[in-house]
Amino acid sequence: MELRITEIFHSLQGEARTVGRPTVFVRLTGCPQRCVWCDTEYAFSGGEKWTLAAIVDEVASHQAHYVTVTGGEPLAQPNCLPLLSALCDQGYEVSLETGGAMDISAVDERVSVVMDLKAPGSGEQHNNRLENIEHLRSHHQVKFVLADRKDYDWARFMLDKHQLHRRVGDVLFSPVQGQLAPGELADWIVADRLPVRFQLQLHKLLWNDARGR
Repeated sequence: MELRITEIFHSLQGEARTVGRPTVFVRLTGCPQRCVWCDTEYAFSGGEKWTLAAIVDEVASHQAHYVTVTGGEPLAQPNCLPLLSALCDQGYEVSLETGGAMDISAVDERVSVVMDLKAPGSGEQHNNRLENIEHLRSHHQVKFVLADRKDYDWARFMLDKHQLHRRVGDVLFSPVQGQLAPGELADWIVADRLPVRFQLQLHKLLWNDARGR
């Protein structure tokens, strides 16, 4: 059983519920989406084939409790599902970062899914698999990355229409770096009293977009 891997590295979690926690990241290669603000284009292709056992061994070598499987789009590789289960079986707290275009129904129930719903500014709104919303659970998270007021208003509509804050543990609103001022987004959230968590990407503040950080 093999997966194509771009990188495996140990760093601090830059976003979501475990922000700031030492985490091992397993970045799978490949993505069917092309968000205009993507910061991991290097994971679209290339990579190396790893066996599932080798991945688990490499994760163990970093001696961290948290593991994030990311991409690219990790669910584009079918063997992502057994990888997630294998990591859970080893006792790790596991999160999956997914773009929301792939079916999450078969993801191991022990995994914290962090599902990114694509706003209009991403250029990928049409690929959102809204059927996934029915599979969201209280330990999951939904993320919106927002480029402007139009994106914010759309995210606010989706939040209300699907009552996302009642389905998942955290709904995360993030500004696109260099396009939407963080303070502006924060002001909108406060003014509208939204039941969401504002977040900045910690890894960008610390290391800009350095690969493997």
